[in-house]
Amino acid sequence: MSKTDSKKYSKDPKRISELTEFQHHVTQNSGTEPPFRNEFWDHKEEGLYVDIVSGEPLFSSKDKFDSGCGWPSFDKTLAADHNNVTEHADLTHGMRRVEVRSKHGDSHLGHVFDDGPTDTGLRYCINSASLRFIPKDKLEAEGYGEFKKIFE
Repeated sequence: MSKTDSKKYSKDPKRISELTEFQHHVTQNSGTEPPFRNEFWDHKEEGLYVDIVSGEPLFSSKDKFDSGCGWPSFDKTLAADHNNVTEHADLTHGMRRVEVRSKHGDSHLGHVFDDGPTDTGLRYCINSASLRFIPKDKLEAEGYGEFKKIFE
């Protein structure tokens, strides 16, 4: 079964019921957490970031960088065959932005901007509240063994 199989990764009502009130606000109501006061903005450990609701793999620590914005920032999603991030126009708050959501869980993740420092030119600015981190040494045990090669 592919990691991107929608039967494996979906909007799980049980997981939604286990979210904190704030995680629910961010992922289900397109909320935003405060900069510099969130779990992963300065997190440096190697591993995989997955959707807290569906478990679908989203970003690798290899693609994370310090953008100075106070939220975890990535210059790309996982490889094309594991791209579980969708883009949507966001015209709220009097701005034109591109919202990013998880493909199968439909969780609000954050936004993507075209001011990134690498050759992708992208900066995925993501809410920690929408993520669960899987350390590289626990990938196999957590069912993400196919991603170990990223860290070799």
